[in-house]
Amino acid sequence: MTRPTHRTSPPADAGGDAARELYDELTDDLLYDPAIGHGTIMGHPCIRLAGQFVACLERNGTALILKLPADRVTALISAGTGTPFAPTGNPMREWVTIPIPDRALWQSLLTEAVTFARQNLPGQSAG
Repeated sequence: MTRPTHRTSPPADAGGDAARELYDELTDDLLYDPAIGHGTIMGHPCIRLAGQFVACLERNGTALILKLPADRVTALISAGTGTPFAPTGNPMREWVTIPIPDRALWQSLLTEAVTFARQNLPGQSAG
C-alpha cells in the first residue's frame, strides 16, 4: 500500500523550475478527463477543455494564468492574490495571473477554471 505524499508549495523564490513542476503536476492531475488536454496559447504551455482555454503557465515559467469569470478575476486582483493579465497592455477581464506558486491555491483555481470552461461549452447552461 502506497502512502500519499504531502507536497508543500515551493518557496516564493524557487523560480521557474518549481513553478513549472507544480504546473505540470497539477495540470497532469486533470487529464483523467478525456476532454482536457495540453496545448499552447500565445507561446504559453496551456490546458484546454474541449478546445476551451482553461489555464497556462506564463512564458517565463513562474506564474499561473487562468480564465475565470470577470467578477472572480476582480476579486483575486483586489485581494492581492492575482494581477491583471495584460499581454498587449490592456487587461483581459476574464484572465488573471497568479504570480506566486502555491499548491493549494493553484489547485483550487484550476478547479474553478475547469468549471468555468465547462459552463462555456456549447449546449451547457450558465446556471
